[in-house]
Amino acid sequence: MAPISLADVVSSLPSDESWGPSTTTDTLVDGVPYAAYSKGDKLGRMADWTSEGKDGRDGRGGRQQYNRNYRDQQVYGAGTSSLFAVQVAEDESSFSVVDNTRTSTKTRGFGRGGGTIFRGRGRGGRDQRGGRGTFQRVGGRGGQQNAYYDNRGGRGGLGRRFGWKDYDKPQRNRDSSVNIKPDWQMLEEIDFNRLAKLNLETSAGEDIDTYGFLYYYDRSYDKPPVKNTERKLNVVDRAAYNVTTSSDPIIQELAEKDEATIFATDNILSMLMCAPRSVYSWDIVITRQGNKIYLDKRDNSSLDMVSVNENAADAPLEASEGNKETINFPTALALEATFINHNFANQTVMESETSKFDLEHDNPFYNPSEETEPLASKAYKYRRFDLSLEKDEDPLHLIVRTELDAVVKNNISGEDQFLTLKALNEFDHKAQGSGGALDWRTKLTSQRGAVVATEMKNNSCKLARWTVQSILAKADVMKLGFVSRATPKSNERHVILGVVGYDPRKFAEQMNLNLSNGWGIVRTIVDMCLKMAEGKYVLVKDPNKPLLRLYQVPADTFEEGEEDGEVIVEGNEEDE
Repeated sequence: MAPISLADVVSSLPSDESWGPSTTTDTLVDGVPYAAYSKGDKLGRMADWTSEGKDGRDGRGGRQQYNRNYRDQQVYGAGTSSLFAVQVAEDESSFSVVDNTRTSTKTRGFGRGGGTIFRGRGRGGRDQRGGRGTFQRVGGRGGQQNAYYDNRGGRGGLGRRFGWKDYDKPQRNRDSSVNIKPDWQMLEEIDFNRLAKLNLETSAGEDIDTYGFLYYYDRSYDKPPVKNTERKLNVVDRAAYNVTTSSDPIIQELAEKDEATIFATDNILSMLMCAPRSVYSWDIVITRQGNKIYLDKRDNSSLDMVSVNENAADAPLEASEGNKETINFPTALALEATFINHNFANQTVMESETSKFDLEHDNPFYNPSEETEPLASKAYKYRRFDLSLEKDEDPLHLIVRTELDAVVKNNISGEDQFLTLKALNEFDHKAQGSGGALDWRTKLTSQRGAVVATEMKNNSCKLARWTVQSILAKADVMKLGFVSRATPKSNERHVILGVVGYDPRKFAEQMNLNLSNGWGIVRTIVDMCLKMAEGKYVLVKDPNKPLLRLYQVPADTFEEGEEDGEVIVEGNEEDE
């Protein structure tokens, strides 16, 4: 093909000054260009970005948009949202059918026995467990929920909303478990979200030495009480010892033999491993001596007390928060629960000097010449766990003193199984702070699963600590007793409603308790302390925020007027 010269291109251009296609008189009206259109066409914008297309405004739309109106938009110049659009008398987009038929008053879906309005708690949503202060309509065998719901994350509902304007309520300001002094230096601040991401796989541990003795468990408590009869919780005065880590003579011997780097008791270690579940304030004293780390507690520390409904959405209130029932204060409930656990563990064993299970050594804290109270059934296992990582040059071991409460014969093999005995207590299921708990007297036998699930929700931290302690001690069974007040207005007399046994490892799975996360928390705190100089440190849980703070304190802190770690727990009930 012959090339085209630039001169030929220029010569072919029109001679007039205009450009583009030639203008004809057929598309002009008084010199203004126009396009022919039908009188039935709708005049629209040149570009309409507000108009909804076939798929709706969000692009996901539905079939209802693809109707006659959309078909008409295909006509030239059409647009539903045009400024010149004529409002048609019969607009199908705003048309709806109203059903005037009367529905039957009898509804199916509440199950047998009608419905019951009760208070629940959860994340929100109509068919989920509602938020704090919710109303749910629930029947005998499931079924759909009625309109009586007020989920704080939901869409509202009928009736009075129980938790309405909860956002206006002032936030609770709890006191710290220990007074933070001005000369304490804060070194670290750890948020619970960081702790929840930690993970460390470790072995099941090994036994180093065992001390004490155990009585056999009384199996009659496993049977439900006879109808119209109650099994009273009696006062059983026995000497119990709550010795902190550094005061334990056995741990001192093991430290001198360089058996491990970290030393702790199961009571202290379980609190650290379950820290993300805690709400109330607590503190742990950490002492570094050379390359040794001791995890201690203060005398009369909150770690010694058993909390009640700590994790409930509507936890028990203090007097300053408007609670007028002194026996239902958090501190009073914790003291009551501590006494119940002590008496329950001593009452449910069969004390017999001829049929008891003796361990290798005697109780290391008991002195017969000085004690007046008989010794409680208790076994101490000193167990070692390996917390080493592959990158560590030297192994990192932890020795923990664990406790067992009783022993029982296996029904099939006849072997001895070790038990831990714990007690959940009910103070008043209708009172403030009960956390929506069921009435144990009527529901424990028929709805035991619901009762336990409610306790897992309201006492998540307490049950997690008990489970961790049982696993650390390598207990075969964890017995949970259900103890209630004889009368809700008195905290002096109690009755045992039932006892249920659980495998601690399976119970941990039900609670979504991850021991690897707990070991990761322990390793993280220990690594922090090993990088610091020798001295004394205090790890404090913030009373109002989900975080831990690590303080460096003077060496003589908490040593003024220090007494022995021995505690003899007295019952607060009267024998009848």
